[in-house]
Amino acid sequence: MLTNWVLKKTLKGEVDYKAPEVRNKVGYLSGLVGIFINVFLFILKFIIGLICSSVAILADAFNNLSDAASSIITIIGFKLSSKPADKEHPYGHGRIEYISALVIVSLVLVVGFQFIKTSISRIISPAPVTFAWLPFVLLLLSIFFKWWLSHFNRVLGNKINSQSLKATATDAMGDVFTTSVVVISFLASRFTRFPIDGYVGTFVALAILYAGFNLIKETLNPLIGEAPDEELVHALTEGVLAYDHITGVHDLIVHNYGPGRIMASLHAEIPADIPLMTIHDIIDTAERELSEKLRLHLVIHMDPICVTSEEVAKVRSEVDKIIRYNPLIQSMHDFRFVGEGEKKNLLFDIVVDAYHLDKVLSAHDLKQSIIDAIQEEHPDYNCIITIDKCYLHEPK
Repeated sequence: MLTNWVLKKTLKGEVDYKAPEVRNKVGYLSGLVGIFINVFLFILKFIIGLICSSVAILADAFNNLSDAASSIITIIGFKLSSKPADKEHPYGHGRIEYISALVIVSLVLVVGFQFIKTSISRIISPAPVTFAWLPFVLLLLSIFFKWWLSHFNRVLGNKINSQSLKATATDAMGDVFTTSVVVISFLASRFTRFPIDGYVGTFVALAILYAGFNLIKETLNPLIGEAPDEELVHALTEGVLAYDHITGVHDLIVHNYGPGRIMASLHAEIPADIPLMTIHDIIDTAERELSEKLRLHLVIHMDPICVTSEEVAKVRSEVDKIIRYNPLIQSMHDFRFVGEGEKKNLLFDIVVDAYHLDKVLSAHDLKQSIIDAIQEEHPDYNCIITIDKCYLHEPK
């Protein structure tokens, strides 16, 4: 309720969350709300930690301060990543959002390492923790603030599909857990002289480091070059196949230059007997309409496929039967003959499960098994098979 009210007041009515200007507004909103709440929680917990002499509470306080700094970096990241393309960066500055997330992670890790040191010192040289009910209640209240902030960023992150905001939401939910442990240890200090404060401080610091290393993985993946989103792959494939005369799609490549800055290319199979201008018009239309619909830049390459030759149809049917029951092979494309007379080159590509290839059968052995089966019926064919590895469906 509160999240929707904040969005309604900020964006004023129905909006397109994929639009760049709306996306930036949502990013700024997340950053500003994060700064306000985290600075408030830092001041609150810092005062409580000093009054009660609790290193665990102080560790949690500085964790909130690093979150506030992260929110500032989020705003800067959205601002810089929205800069238009220029001579030095023809594909825009979208990846700055990922780089800003790495800076956030660095702050998280620094806080974690610092408080491991402080907490271990407290274990070695214990100091009494002063329990009081008012600080205890205020700490409980801080848990609610962090829970709402996690929910808020998750909603915003899903609406604009931002890994940065989703990571912030995960970090905030981790803070809910660590603060809950701090509150329990604070209450326990009322009943025991055991230096639980130092141990809990160490636990909180380790939780901060764990969250930081997870964030590193999430932010490095798009910079290194991760596999495209399966929903996007499905939308592109089904979208292209919906156009007249296009019978198959393969060799899809997606380049991510930052949120909302995606370039994609693919090969579309079309009958070879279709007039060139007709299919060119269809391809142009598909590129334009799907680029606008999916908010990316799409380039389609035409692959003419011979569908009238009886020999091609017969041999393709035979090869289909050979590969149909092989669990490694997902599909076949670019099936064609090159050459004349008795000696012909039979060329085609197969898409294989990259996660099981070489574990079950090597690429060489897989190709050879198919070639041997074909040449049993057609010994004069020279088979040239290309293997395309698919990384989309990772085993559970």
